[in-house]
Amino acid sequence: MQIIDFRLRPPTRGFLKSKIYAVAENRKRYTEKLGWPLVDSADVQSMDLLFTEMDDAKITTGVVVGRTTATLGAIPNADVAQIVADYPDRFIGIGSADSSDRKTAFAMIDEILRLGLKAVNLDPGVSAVPMRADDRRLYPIYAKCEDANLPVVIMAGGGAGPDLSYNDPMAIDRMLGDFPALKVVCSHGGWPYVQEILGVAFRRENLYLCPDMYLRGLPGTAEYLTAANGFLSERILFGTAYPFCPLKPYVDWFLAQHLSETSLQRVLSGNARTLLSLQ
Repeated sequence: MQIIDFRLRPPTRGFLKSKIYAVAENRKRYTEKLGWPLVDSADVQSMDLLFTEMDDAKITTGVVVGRTTATLGAIPNADVAQIVADYPDRFIGIGSADSSDRKTAFAMIDEILRLGLKAVNLDPGVSAVPMRADDRRLYPIYAKCEDANLPVVIMAGGGAGPDLSYNDPMAIDRMLGDFPALKVVCSHGGWPYVQEILGVAFRRENLYLCPDMYLRGLPGTAEYLTAANGFLSERILFGTAYPFCPLKPYVDWFLAQHLSETSLQRVLSGNARTLLSLQ
C-alpha cells in the first residue's frame, strides 16, 4: 500500500534555518508533549537517516511544504523545487506565498507555476501582518489560485496565529463559500475546533483536512477518524508533521485505527494523488 505523507519537512536547505530545526528544543518539547519518542534523523539533521526512517515506515513519498512567515521561518520556492529535483522519487513539492503582500504573493504564485510545484501554502496567522483566513486582503490571492486551478494549503490549527481565534473554522467556512471552486487543505486540521471544522467540511466539499500532528493523543481523535471512515474519506489526508512526529510509530499507530480498507487507501495516498493531480 502506497503512503504519501502530506506534511514532511526534510532536514535540508532552507528548512534547516526554519524554527522547527533552528530551535530544536521547541520542536522536542512538542514531540514529547504529544507522547512521541524524539526523531533521530531530525536531531542529527541527516537526509540518509530520514530515508531509512521513511523506508521503515513504508512511506513512499513525502510532500515538502514550503512556507513564508515572519515568525516560523521561510523556505524559498526554489529550495522546495531543488529538493524535489534532488530526490524526485522521494518528494513532491508545495510552494508558498507571502500572505502579507499581494504583489509579492502574485509573483511567488507565478514562480510556483513555473517551477511545477503542486500547490501554494499560506500561513496568514504568522505572516508579517497576522490575518485570519477570511481577511479580505487575502481574497485576491485566493482568486489567483482559483483561476490557476492551484490548491491552497492554509495553516488553521494549533499555533496558527497570535491566539486561537486564528484557527476559527467560521473564517474558513466564509472563505470557502466565497471561493467554491478553490480546493483548500486545512493543515493541523483546525484543531482544537474539531467538531466545528468537521461541520465545515460536511457542508463545503472543497475543504480537505490534514490533522497531522494533532490527530493522535488529543481530544478530537475519535471524531477525525469517524469522519475519515465516513463522509470525509475522500477529503482527509495522512500527514505526520515530521520532524515533530516519528514516522514509523505514527504509521503503525494509524494503521491500527480500524479504518476500512477503502478509507485507508484514500487517506494514505489516493486523496493526495487526486488533489495534486499526480499520475
